[in-house]
Amino acid sequence: MTFEEIRRDIKARKYQPIYFLCGEEPFFIDSLTSLLEDTVLPEEEKAFNQAVLYGNDVSMTTVTDTARRFPMMSEHQVVIVREAQNIRDFDNLLPYIDHYQPSTILILAYKNKKPDKRKGVFKKLSSTAHCVFFESAKLYDNKVPEWIIAYCKEKSYGITTKAAAILAESLGTDLSRIANEIDKLVLLLPAGGEIQETLVEEHTGISKDFNSFELLNALIRKDHLKANQIVNYFEANPKNNPLVLTIATLFRYFLNLLTYHYQKKTTPNTQEMAKLLGIHPFFMKDYLDGSKIYNAMKCATTISLLREYDLKSKGVGNANISEGELLKELIFKIMH
Repeated sequence: MTFEEIRRDIKARKYQPIYFLCGEEPFFIDSLTSLLEDTVLPEEEKAFNQAVLYGNDVSMTTVTDTARRFPMMSEHQVVIVREAQNIRDFDNLLPYIDHYQPSTILILAYKNKKPDKRKGVFKKLSSTAHCVFFESAKLYDNKVPEWIIAYCKEKSYGITTKAAAILAESLGTDLSRIANEIDKLVLLLPAGGEIQETLVEEHTGISKDFNSFELLNALIRKDHLKANQIVNYFEANPKNNPLVLTIATLFRYFLNLLTYHYQKKTTPNTQEMAKLLGIHPFFMKDYLDGSKIYNAMKCATTISLLREYDLKSKGVGNANISEGELLKELIFKIMH
């Protein structure tokens, strides 16, 4: 089941007796766990019928013994196991899967790792009808802006595409951190308001004018002055603008631009091209403009440069040149 399908069922109070929530992206696991925690039992029943256990402190035998209890004056008992990946005798869950307590909702939050699906217990969890098996995967970088827009929409707020791109470029793929920043920003807006770039800059410390997104725009426009201003800003603020992330942003763009050059004849439709490149259609203008400045050969040369400077940023073939100097060299070579 997908995240949206599970969430829809929980909100409709269609529960399953066992939820196994696993994977490398903790945000979705935490979201589903919190939703179950908040939805199944009214507040007055939680003291007697909700147990929160931690994988470091319990065995699976303790978990299943707790799950087999009957609720007190309630339809359900909720047992939440946080950090379930730390339980050593996980195989002891197998008998409970076959002979579960129907009135208990057992939630196993198995975070930051993938289960070994060759093991019988995980095979059983993934193939049993009354078990919800959800694997939470990390989002790819190019999917984060769309996720930000959707997250804001779910909260009944808007966000400009550029503001979403700035947050994504500055905060990476840490969805919990991004959600936390958005939650703080919407407190500053009227109901149904829109997060704009100025609000992001004023309240997150992320500059709307000096970031990887704007550096890329300067490269696309061949704006030497703006590119140098941003590079100087990055050099003065290295902690907030690590070279490895800047290179990753540029690499992703030029790799997509190279794909655009080779696919534009067979994929003339803008929406289809955006889907092929894995980007929001809003950003297609960047590729239309960039293709006029950087032909396929120049894209390939730039990709090679980015790989070279990525290695230099990690100390390969670089004795003592600072990240700021490396970035200046790189941007000069790209633009000339």
